[in-house]
Amino acid sequence: MAFSIRRVDYFYVTVKHEPGEAYKFLSRLADLGINLLAFTAVPMGPAHTQLTIFPEDTHALNDGAKKAGISVIGPHPAILVQGDDELGALAVIHEKLYESKVNAYASSGVADGRGGFGYLLYIKPDEYDRAVNALGV
Repeated sequence: MAFSIRRVDYFYVTVKHEPGEAYKFLSRLADLGINLLAFTAVPMGPAHTQLTIFPEDTHALNDGAKKAGISVIGPHPAILVQGDDELGALAVIHEKLYESKVNAYASSGVADGRGGFGYLLYIKPDEYDRAVNALGV
C-alpha cells in the first residue's frame, strides 16, 4: 500500500447554524487565495456549526485572515494520510498508532472514487510526536 502522510494544521470558526454560512466563509477564503486540503462542518448544538479548515499553507491563511478581519482559532496539529484505496488501508494506519500506544482523538476519511483516499487524524497534543514518529512523518 502506498501512502503519503504529512503534518497539517487546522483552524476552526463557529458560525450560526443557518443556510449560507459555510458558503460565505469558504467564499471569503477563496477570494483571499486560500487553498484548502480539507473542510468539515459539524453541528455544535441546535444554533451553531463548527467549520474546520485544513489550509494548504498555514502562513497564507494566517496572513489572509488577519488582513480580512476573519477570526479563526488555531493552528492545531493534525495528520493527513493520502493513499491508494485498498482493503485494510486504514487498519494499517491504526495498527501503527496502536503499537505506539497512540489513540486517535477523532478522524474522518473518504475514498475519492478514482482509487485513492484521504484520511484526517486528530491526535491529542501530548501524543502527537509519538503519532508522527509511528507513522514515519
